[in-house]
Amino acid sequence: MSGKKRGDDHRIWKIYGTDYKEMTKKILAAADLAGRIGDRKARIGIKPNLVVPSPAQFGGTTHPEILAGIIEYLQERDFTDIIVAEGSWVGDRTSIAYDYCGYHMLTEQYGVPLVDTQKEKWHEVDCAGMKLNITDVVDRIDFLINVPVMKGHCQTKMTCALKNMKGLIPNTEKSRFHRMGLHKPIAHLQAGIHQDFIVVDHICGDLDFEEGGNPVVRNCVMAATDPVLVDSYACHLMQYAVDEVPYVRMAERLGIGMTDLSQAEIIRLNGSGEEEELPRQDRILEVSYAVEEVDSCSACYGNLVHALNQLREEGLLDRLHDRIAIGQGMQGKTGSLGIGRCTKDFDTCIMGCPPEPEKIYEELKAYILAGA
Repeated sequence: MSGKKRGDDHRIWKIYGTDYKEMTKKILAAADLAGRIGDRKARIGIKPNLVVPSPAQFGGTTHPEILAGIIEYLQERDFTDIIVAEGSWVGDRTSIAYDYCGYHMLTEQYGVPLVDTQKEKWHEVDCAGMKLNITDVVDRIDFLINVPVMKGHCQTKMTCALKNMKGLIPNTEKSRFHRMGLHKPIAHLQAGIHQDFIVVDHICGDLDFEEGGNPVVRNCVMAATDPVLVDSYACHLMQYAVDEVPYVRMAERLGIGMTDLSQAEIIRLNGSGEEEELPRQDRILEVSYAVEEVDSCSACYGNLVHALNQLREEGLLDRLHDRIAIGQGMQGKTGSLGIGRCTKDFDTCIMGCPPEPEKIYEELKAYILAGA
């Protein structure tokens, strides 16, 4: 799928409501998805976001009703070669996420196979000068429909269309992305995996955490073809400048799409027509001073931030006098306090890969109280 020409479609369609399946079918009809695909024999891949085994209403995973709308729309127009492909983040199993999120039931209903990319073989691809490993399923897809959740992220501030492609790389590569600085490989990955169409779940994404837990309801579905434009628009809605999410600008420089929202045409199929900026969240910034982080995986860092927020709310975080080490860059080092298997040589290590938020909270609380 690499090497396909990027389109110059600068439109973003939006629709509001609570019947997510029918909303999705309407927005696909408005954007003429069938006409864009053309060949009824095309192998179509649908890539949701199932980062963790958590129901969509918690704000971290793609609503199955959106997938149902996409599949029904396609099958009603005689597209029959359809798969759903995803790989959860390191530390969780995709097969469990498929169950928790209702995808096994959904795909059995429509006769669409699920592909677990954590179990796929992979191959190396030259992604605009950066060699990255991509799962083999990508080469079995003629037309890729990306279905991200627009939400916050503990390390990149925002995640939407571009970062969602990480689910199509093996777990070992996901870990390597963090050692490489995350932003640059995310941008270069777009040169190896072409998104043909994007359906954004903007229903109730969590504005802080990739895995959800604090949903902010907007009951909106969006559609577009330019992932850079979509992510630029997501930055705007979440009150971030594009340059606060570096991989978006990097992807533009690689020719993946454009960031200039003044050139975008926002097509609202219903609603008031007013822009609905979301409240900018600062919970991660409020606790980050307590952390010394080097190349940590999202699951480990996100779980730590959850625990630190709980400690802050209880008035305990300011009583912690040692900074908390976390990340792959801490391997082989020593210190006072660390989180995760990478800090196993520290005096106190809360073990796990990743450790659960409740475990981190309980052990940090005990550590703080013991030093009081």
